[in-house]
Amino acid sequence: MICTTIQNKTYEEILSILDDPFVEMAEIRLDLNNLSDEEIKDLFGSSEKPLIATYRIAPQPDIKALNQQWEKALRKMSQAVEAGARFVDVDLGAPVNISKYFQKLCHKTGTELIRSYHDYEKTPDLEYLQQIKQRCFRYGADVAKIVTTAQTEEDNEIIKRLYDQEQSRLVAFAMGAIGQQTRIDCLKQGAPFTYAAYDEPAAEGQLPIVEMHEKVYGDFLGLYRADFKIPASKSFAQRAIIAAALAEGTSHLSNYTPCDDSESAVRVARSLGAKVARKGSALTIEGLGPIKNKLTVERINAGESGILARLMIPILAQVAQCPVSIEGRGTLLKRPLAAASDIMAAFGVILRNEAEYEGREIHVPLAVKGELIAGTADLPGKPGSQLVSGVLMALPLNPKNSKVYVGEPKSIPYMFITLDVLRKFGIKAGAQLEGNADMLAQQDWSYCTGINFTIDGGQSYKAADLTLEGDWSAAANFLVGGSLFGSVELRGLDTSSLQADISILDVLVEAGAAVAYDEDTVCVKKGPLEAFDFDLSQAPDIFPIVSLLAAFCQGTSTIAGVGRLRGKETDRAAAIVEMLTKMGVSASIEGDILSVEGETLASRILNGRLLKGGNYTAHSDHRMAMVLRIASIAADSPIVIDDTACVAKSFPEFFEQF
Repeated sequence: MICTTIQNKTYEEILSILDDPFVEMAEIRLDLNNLSDEEIKDLFGSSEKPLIATYRIAPQPDIKALNQQWEKALRKMSQAVEAGARFVDVDLGAPVNISKYFQKLCHKTGTELIRSYHDYEKTPDLEYLQQIKQRCFRYGADVAKIVTTAQTEEDNEIIKRLYDQEQSRLVAFAMGAIGQQTRIDCLKQGAPFTYAAYDEPAAEGQLPIVEMHEKVYGDFLGLYRADFKIPASKSFAQRAIIAAALAEGTSHLSNYTPCDDSESAVRVARSLGAKVARKGSALTIEGLGPIKNKLTVERINAGESGILARLMIPILAQVAQCPVSIEGRGTLLKRPLAAASDIMAAFGVILRNEAEYEGREIHVPLAVKGELIAGTADLPGKPGSQLVSGVLMALPLNPKNSKVYVGEPKSIPYMFITLDVLRKFGIKAGAQLEGNADMLAQQDWSYCTGINFTIDGGQSYKAADLTLEGDWSAAANFLVGGSLFGSVELRGLDTSSLQADISILDVLVEAGAAVAYDEDTVCVKKGPLEAFDFDLSQAPDIFPIVSLLAAFCQGTSTIAGVGRLRGKETDRAAAIVEMLTKMGVSASIEGDILSVEGETLASRILNGRLLKGGNYTAHSDHRMAMVLRIASIAADSPIVIDDTACVAKSFPEFFEQF
């Protein structure tokens, strides 16, 4: 990243500079820009680009004048931090009370603290500068900034050696003409950012932003888009289509975008006897309800959709004359329906394989035998949410009440998507989460140990009109692309969505991207990225694109939830490691954790370590195909994907948007 130093400008001029596409992030010199208190608050509170609040104390004639300057610096920098500054730069020589104040304030607000040291005359020896670096971190630094003055090439070598033990959290370079190259070399060593001048340099040797951009990025184009179109969430669409098919009356679903999985749901709805018509992006579904007699359905075809197959198992056991066959195609035929037999046995339903498979695991094609018996059941949550969602959709149609306990639940958000769809179609069901104090304090699904569902029997689905949400799993690919390579703005996303994959916003913030959003628009821009630790057990679909994000975050990132990847379109965990390794990224799996060694984009470009191009396999997995396309933006040669058609499963127009 290149941070543009802005000085001696008015508020309006600063806003204009921040609109310049060459400006990725900016240092606002509060000592040199004459900004009012309100202008400081507005500037740091509204900027979509990362800003550093800096106030340098000039030499003063006496202690009184010096204290007045520090008081002014304290006030202005505090305003910036409280308004939302990404960084605040506090000189290592600041008075103790000011140093402690900003350590506490930054901890409270989440602003990252830069502790900076400057020597305007020379470059001290390495041992001394290492002690300075240690002091920076001892006194609260998230980032240590060490700037000296180079008089010889040996001084530049001293600066370079500072990176032997610390890379991602150190910005070290030398002022002066001799030290100019160190301003670029620090990025090669892993510095999160360096500095450039917008017009007048802040110090000798500081390069203009356009020249610095050319030296760092060369002909790298990046990704700057605001016109990507996001498809409807197939998680919502499939549930809503089946609910509408079961409902009494005619439902209207708007913002529908066809993909293989959603179209499979339409075909299943028609197999049940519902009438479905599509005009543009609107579906009209004339439902079957109220269902008083068992439906005569010999077979349905779930296509390649695992969730559709799992939803329909309990629904067919409730509404159809069994046995009923569930068929499919492609990768679905190879994927075991984990624990499906045991879960359905709890409701008196027997599942039988209709093809030859070794072991007890159920696969499609399968036969559903026996009527759904309501009552009390304890279900395992580790196999996932999809079959549980089917149970939640089926039990309200049973005459009797039910209580279902799900232990150690996974993909919890998807169960609540199901409850949300049920509510929209007039079905009532209760849910109570179990967990420790951390679950309540942090509002974090991962601390949930169990869910108690209560479902009244004898209910009927009622027709509904609703707008299908945009798909956060598809959006995640573009958002990560923007965070790595430029900026992306997406519209049509519900930022209060229950979709698990909305957690991509939390991942991006954790990694250091610049994220801004309102009710239906999300904007992500490049930021100084650093290694992160995140648990994706509840959102396994964004695992591939998050692993690519980690490849560009300096340091070692860890991503938990690998166990959730085994039963996808491929062994997605193995596919991710294979892909990253072939690209030249160190990645490994230990237990449930994927570890990725990352390096910033600037470092990769300057060191000639862009991702390796070549021929890659998507393993017939739509999510792997998408991440390969995003990765190709930063590859040293074209990435050729063996199967691009597989994206039709969820996002047929994905490749057309590039």
